[in-house]
Amino acid sequence: MILLLRVDNRLIHGQILETWVPRLAAREVLVADDEAAASPLARAALTLCVPPELPVRIERLDAVNWAELAASKTPTLVIVRDVEGVVRARDGGLVGSMTPAVNLGNIHFAPDRRSVTVSVYLSRGELDALRALERDGFRIETRPVPTEPPLGLDEVERRYASAG
Repeated sequence: MILLLRVDNRLIHGQILETWVPRLAAREVLVADDEAAASPLARAALTLCVPPELPVRIERLDAVNWAELAASKTPTLVIVRDVEGVVRARDGGLVGSMTPAVNLGNIHFAPDRRSVTVSVYLSRGELDALRALERDGFRIETRPVPTEPPLGLDEVERRYASAG
């Protein structure tokens, strides 16, 4: 079962392990990321501080069987690096009803991106992709930690427009 699909370019880090995993009661973390899956060094670094009782899988995006993951009895937190990863997951079979939300947690600054929160920067293309995902049934939210109230896509878009 997919508990949450988080977009976070840092992938696994303290905020994930100390706030999201306990709050969601996740029993597994799946990092769906081509770059991390292809690098033994990245795989080792990502799992270095993970407690031994928390299984972590690191797979290429196109290797994830989204229907099987959604039907699994194991409560799983899924992490992708960027908005493109969510789009690729959708194109690979993930549907909005398979996850309660797509959480924008951390997306680094880039020259074509605008700040929508202190930790999330989006380009116009990424915002358009998120709108398309919302039309396809995905609930989009942004918040760094589960104790903060989520911002919906309308507020994200308002902030994007005012940051221009």
